[in-house]
Amino acid sequence: MRWRTNKFFKRILTFVIIAIILVTVGAIYLTVTYPLSYKKSIDIYSKKYNVDPYLIAAIINVESNYDKKAISHKEARGLMQISPSTGYWAAELLKIEDFNLDLLFEPETNIMIGTWYLDNLSKEFDNNLQLMLAAYNGGSGNVKKWLENMEYCEDGIYLKKIPFKETEQYVEKVLKNVKVYKMLYKDEFEKPVTHEENSFIVVLHNLRKVIKNLVLYK
Repeated sequence: MRWRTNKFFKRILTFVIIAIILVTVGAIYLTVTYPLSYKKSIDIYSKKYNVDPYLIAAIINVESNYDKKAISHKEARGLMQISPSTGYWAAELLKIEDFNLDLLFEPETNIMIGTWYLDNLSKEFDNNLQLMLAAYNGGSGNVKKWLENMEYCEDGIYLKKIPFKETEQYVEKVLKNVKVYKMLYKDEFEKPVTHEENSFIVVLHNLRKVIKNLVLYK
């Protein structure tokens, strides 16, 4: 009888340990895959430009995975991957003094411009999120052409097909991220912000860069 009791408790203990490991691994995976940082700037500019903060958070994740130093092969920079042309256009209208492209690597400036640009796209496409995201990735001019093409749009409102595969995948990915962020970080923007930058994410990106440099060096 005692042997059976010990065996039962060992099974329970094993189950608890496995459950703790799975929960820990799951939490780490979600934190790495769907990080959140720069809440203060996101909150400030989401309110200023009337843009959903979870949309901003999702776009940052898809665009740069919260790497403030990210730069694309097309020279888009920073958290929300602002192109040089959009940066100069925004700087002129927003009256950003002494603007240069390096300022796009500054989180607050990048988020301000990116959110301002989303507000412009919202007004241009009547707050249609699909069209806004397609324009953010593929350009407003292309979206307008697609809306006039019966092959891609039948009602002038919704794109039944996005001809650019990259843009199509981008829209789907951001929409998925918005749902996940709203689930993981519910009411997060209602809480007071103690730190603008998430130190875990900074360490993670620095570690990735070290590993990448070591691989390239070899």
